[in-house]
Amino acid sequence: MKSEKEKTPALQLFDGSLPVEKITNKWYEEFKNSNYGAIITFVGIVRDENGIDGLSFDIYEPILNSWFDTWQKKAKSRGAIILMAHAKGDVLNHTSSYISAICSPQRRVGLELIDEFVEDFKASAPIWKYDIIDGKRIYAEDRSTKINGAGILL
Repeated sequence: MKSEKEKTPALQLFDGSLPVEKITNKWYEEFKNSNYGAIITFVGIVRDENGIDGLSFDIYEPILNSWFDTWQKKAKSRGAIILMAHAKGDVLNHTSSYISAICSPQRRVGLELIDEFVEDFKASAPIWKYDIIDGKRIYAEDRSTKINGAGILL
């Protein structure tokens, strides 16, 4: 068993495309003996569409950490934990920018949590998405969601 210091952080940020197999295999190896009945993963892959070469991401880490901690508490109340990895910067088509996993005592809890978590991630995480077209970053406003409570204070 790993010491607390050696454990993989539940939230990891990487520069560029995610090394999917390395991340998911490490999660599996770390948690397979923890008596969870299910480890359910979701891998997001950048699609080749609308003439983009990839996506690029900016992340506001203090809000992301707070948002993630809230979700970790929700999962813990159901006997589960959440793991997440996300890319910063450029991610080319057909590579991964996002992975999440639920380690859960029962399959149903894990399936429900992964659905709720991924949907809230898309709506609430402080991550800004840009299309990469001809080497330029163009804000993907049409596919972005305003964060609740965000705005200019007057």
